[in-house]
Amino acid sequence: MQRLEAAYARVLHALALIACALILGMTLMICADVFLRNVRIIPSMVGLAWSSEISEAMLFLITMLTAPWLLSRGQHIRVDIVLRAVPPIVGWMFEWIVDVLAFGCCAVIMYYSGRAAWASYAASSLSIKTLVTPEWWLLSVLPVSFALLTLEMVFRMRRLYLGPRTPRDDAVSTG
Repeated sequence: MQRLEAAYARVLHALALIACALILGMTLMICADVFLRNVRIIPSMVGLAWSSEISEAMLFLITMLTAPWLLSRGQHIRVDIVLRAVPPIVGWMFEWIVDVLAFGCCAVIMYYSGRAAWASYAASSLSIKTLVTPEWWLLSVLPVSFALLTLEMVFRMRRLYLGPRTPRDDAVSTG
């Protein structure tokens, strides 16, 4: 299990680095778009018509690529006021309830988003905006992200089982 968690950590780290590269690329693209709209270097070019559409896709990708990484590092939003107000064993049981529910939700979303991506691929659906792209390109990221989130929930439940019978102080599973 330790080797699986270590490999998982490397995958999440790589996805986070890809998301960082996307943020850099998006920043440069938006700057170029604004610059080209205001400074006519090429007379016929007024900005980058496709930059808004690509930025939307990049924001989606950044979110999906970093969600499992953030959860594994305990940097997701967590309101634990109730967990601290109840006895430790009750807080620990609440942690279990939430983890099981989250596992179920992630698994269901993984399944249905996988079906949607496959259906889009099978139907050769296109996204027609400024650019024409296969719809499944973006949809395929959802099941991958939710598969990783589902796996993270398994790791969280394992840590909860092996740890003290109190609410967790952190949600870190990877280094």
